Amino acid sequence: MPSPYPAALIEVRAFLDSHPAIESFHMIWTDLSGVARGKILRRDEVIGAYENGRFLPGSVMSVDATGRDVEETGGVWDDGDADRIAWPLPGTLVTIPWVTGAPAAQFITTLHETDGRPCVNEARQTLARVVARFAEFDLTPVAAVELEFYLMDREAALAGHPRPPRGLTNGARPQHFQPYLLQDTDDFAPFFDDMYAACKVQGLPAQGLISEYAPGQMEVVLKHRADALRACDEAIMFKRLIRSVADRHGLLASFMAKPYSQFTGCGMHVHCSMASPDGANAFAAATAAESPLMLNAIAGLKETMAGAMAFFAPNANSYRRFRRSSYAPVAPTWGVNNRTVSIRVPAGSGSTMHLEHRPAGADANPYLVLAAVLSGMHYGMAQKLDPGPAVKGNGYQQAAPEMPTNWLAALNALRASSVMADYLGESFINHFATLKEIEADRFYAEPTELDYAWYLRTV
Repeated sequence: MPSPYPAALIEVRAFLDSHPAIESFHMIWTDLSGVARGKILRRDEVIGAYENGRFLPGSVMSVDATGRDVEETGGVWDDGDADRIAWPLPGTLVTIPWVTGAPAAQFITTLHETDGRPCVNEARQTLARVVARFAEFDLTPVAAVELEFYLMDREAALAGHPRPPRGLTNGARPQHFQPYLLQDTDDFAPFFDDMYAACKVQGLPAQGLISEYAPGQMEVVLKHRADALRACDEAIMFKRLIRSVADRHGLLASFMAKPYSQFTGCGMHVHCSMASPDGANAFAAATAAESPLMLNAIAGLKETMAGAMAFFAPNANSYRRFRRSSYAPVAPTWGVNNRTVSIRVPAGSGSTMHLEHRPAGADANPYLVLAAVLSGMHYGMAQKLDPGPAVKGNGYQQAAPEMPTNWLAALNALRASSVMADYLGESFINHFATLKEIEADRFYAEPTELDYAWYLRTV
């Protein structure tokens, strides 16, 4: 069976010719929890992987965040753990600048059935199906991913007691909130210099950097793309790059949603607009009130938010992030130039008009976050929904707690959402929800240190 991505084969041949010293190739595939998995191939295997694909067991689509099989999905033993084919994607074959020793490269793959059909229960293919629906509007989704993460003291974090790291230039340990403090970014300049250099090598459009509202917390924006799949591929590549470059500097980089109780959580903010066939911004208008298509999209996001929360907050820890006055949203609200709402229309010129979707945590799978966001936007546009008045002032004081507040409530809302089933497919919804329900059951079965501290001697 020929590759469904013929441009990738042209690309790999040119790459091998221009990089004769590379012998190690990292094949990356992203599971439903957003965990990067794959294989390391030798040089003489790479052309075969691009020409014929590379087999991966179908059970990789049915593992929890720890890598343990979830048999209840029906994706492990019911078909004998049959192989699927991982196909390399064009535009993702790049060198790995942070490796020591022999040079290496990496590429991203997506899964197909052995008869050529895209795997319906794979995250990237699910996003692809949603993106295809915008053809009926003759519009192309434009998206950018903005990621927050913590730099941590590696030894302390690996011991299960995370704390901010010492600065690389002077040994000072950040300890205050200090948003936008340039000293904090200066203290870790060697890390950021290597981060931007690695992004340049891999073609990742990393842009502005800020020190966020907690010690050791940082945020980097990836430039918008008129290709939602590419935007998520780059987010996957960027997270791997951040972790690896941090490790080289003796740090640990974490995208956990809420690693510290006393500090803000880490979000994955998604910026979206729509491009007309001529490339113009279909949301462009002098004010948000004069952009009816964007208002329809915002209304759809509000209406579908509860049903999509299981994608935005896919883990038990994810729900610790949603606290009032914490810069994380707590209700399906929208506003203009307002960070207390779930859907923000940022300040800027009319030609750059777009929405920023703020509920997702940095721990979420980018493909599934964007699939759910675009589903809500498409639904609102198709139904011509009205978002109601924008929130002005403190949205935390005006919002009812309408978003699911815990993991199981979010999974119940997902199963009840006819809109998510329509856009993502009933098979995928059942597969994902079952996987996460079993993962939740396993998580809550384990006593924690807090259990012992609160209950061991008192009840």
